[in-house]
Amino acid sequence: MANEEPKTVPQQITMKGGDGPLSYAKNSSLQKGVVDATKGMIIHAIANNLDMDKFCSQSSSQTFRIADFGCSIGPNTIFSMQNIIQALEQKHHENNHGNSPTILEFQLFFNDHSTNDFNTLFKSIPPSWPYFVAGVPGSFYRRLFPKSSIHIGHSSNALQWLSKVPQEVVDCKSPAYNDGSIYCRGIEKEVTKAYIAQFEKDMESFLNGRGEELVNGGLMVILMGGVPNGIPLSHTAIGKFYDLFGSCLLDLTNKGLVNEEKVKSFNLPLYFPSAKEVKVLIERNGRFSIESMNEITEQLKRGQPLPSAQNCISHVRAGFEGLIKDHFGTEIVDEFFACYAKKHLQSGFVFGDNGVDNTLMFMILKRI
Repeated sequence: MANEEPKTVPQQITMKGGDGPLSYAKNSSLQKGVVDATKGMIIHAIANNLDMDKFCSQSSSQTFRIADFGCSIGPNTIFSMQNIIQALEQKHHENNHGNSPTILEFQLFFNDHSTNDFNTLFKSIPPSWPYFVAGVPGSFYRRLFPKSSIHIGHSSNALQWLSKVPQEVVDCKSPAYNDGSIYCRGIEKEVTKAYIAQFEKDMESFLNGRGEELVNGGLMVILMGGVPNGIPLSHTAIGKFYDLFGSCLLDLTNKGLVNEEKVKSFNLPLYFPSAKEVKVLIERNGRFSIESMNEITEQLKRGQPLPSAQNCISHVRAGFEGLIKDHFGTEIVDEFFACYAKKHLQSGFVFGDNGVDNTLMFMILKRI
């Protein structure tokens, strides 16, 4: 019987759950640095771009609804929500010169795949939080809320994750077959085209969904990883990391621990766009105006020290264990990450020192 071509299906990518030493909850300080670095930018954006008086006059309850798309396990999503609430309360206070008789209420929605560890997330919410909270399971590449029900949307470090690996890159008969690599390096033309097509389709779905859900004048705050214009991912620090990551699979194949065909069918469902690419897609969609778009690499460099090697290794496992387990099975997980840890330490790999800096895009979109 002929071998069947590998099929790619929508993936529910989630971080490692629980609150143990290898969990995402305990290994997301790098992402926390992003939250801290952008707090002032969020306060400034809400102060300058959100018409709170308009929304308050439309709603007798004066409830603001905020959704975090791709919230993961915490605690960073909680910090992000708190920063947005602080910005809203500050603007409300300033608009009313501190004399408003109205106390704003906030309804917070935490969205991620149904496989996300919502239990750990909700355990980390402060008991004294005076807000109404709910989990919303499901892919953010579809509608999740009623029409015109959300005032502010937020998404951090999530939109570079695709809904699925492009079918062509795991089909050995396709000109876009990604032979010898586990990610979109940005060099092979047909592979890159396949990844771009999937990214464009996913972004269109995301913008269409949020365009229905956000009220007119509502804001969408987006932080996402990217590359400098004209620089392929393979020339960046993250690209160098993926090369190191992928070499571990080859090592395990050579040891007979992993089937070679399984390795050939493994690609990361990730695409890192340039700011130029994202701007074109938002403008083409037409549902949002771009109030601001900044690349904040330098701010992040100034704001936090480089992580230790062991810290990096723990972060990598918290973020990628699920992908390895789903594709290759539970039995190789420990062996794989032991191999990665050894290579990481031997190579002296340091994010920020190996290759060109990746960018982090900070965008404020307004529903029009």
